[in-house]
Amino acid sequence: MCRCLKVSASGYYAWESRIPSKRQIENARIAVRMKEIHSDSGGVIGAHRMHEDLQAEGEKLSLNRVAGLMVKNGLQGWPRKKSRGSKRSSVRPGGVRNHLKRDFTAQEPDSKWVTDITEVKTQQGKLYLCVVLDLYSKLVIGWSMHHRQDRQMVMRTVDMAVWQKQGTGSSILHSDRGSQFTSGDYQRLLKQHDLISSMSAFGHCADNAACEGFFGVMKRERINPKNYRTQDEARSDIFDYIERFHNPRMRRRLAAQDQRFSALLNRP
Repeated sequence: MCRCLKVSASGYYAWESRIPSKRQIENARIAVRMKEIHSDSGGVIGAHRMHEDLQAEGEKLSLNRVAGLMVKNGLQGWPRKKSRGSKRSSVRPGGVRNHLKRDFTAQEPDSKWVTDITEVKTQQGKLYLCVVLDLYSKLVIGWSMHHRQDRQMVMRTVDMAVWQKQGTGSSILHSDRGSQFTSGDYQRLLKQHDLISSMSAFGHCADNAACEGFFGVMKRERINPKNYRTQDEARSDIFDYIERFHNPRMRRRLAAQDQRFSALLNRP
């Protein structure tokens, strides 16, 4: 074997008896956890998301190291799919402005929400998904699906978010200027539940980047690798992603963050 590989016998025996370094042991431990995270995501999570998850669990390692370990262990993410086209926007209702101004940070739950609609293709036709995302926890606190993107679907989503709301204070709910969000029924619903309507400027998709970002990650990690035969199949899979993957993952991150803050506060 040594002759075939053109190495010395003494070098081979030295390598065989060498004790693994601290770095190698650490890499082996992290690789086991990475395989678990990759498997939980359905085999689609990439280096950036893997790096975020490991950091949330308290691991201190660079993005390059994560990428290298993924390559070494045969783990790879699903590539981003380019999108085309845009939605028609309506006139922003009087008195409604952009309260977020692209500040997607929140210091407490239920203070800032974002909402939007995306389409999912199936062999049976398009299915539309509307979500409400809490910018503090990144949890999907409201969602609804329908074969038409009408205002009733949007209002069901808001009702679900309001039902899960913890406090009694007002919340900012930001959206784009789609006709579903500018409708009188939607605006009346927000006032009824003490929600402050916030809307993007015309042609500025970055004003709602937080919700667009969630849809992009969800499609890359779950929807794009699939070919749904029916709308019911898509509904079931999207439900699984939101309630059994994304939301539990965000709750773990939030719990880990709270633990780190508690540890800092309790330091002598």
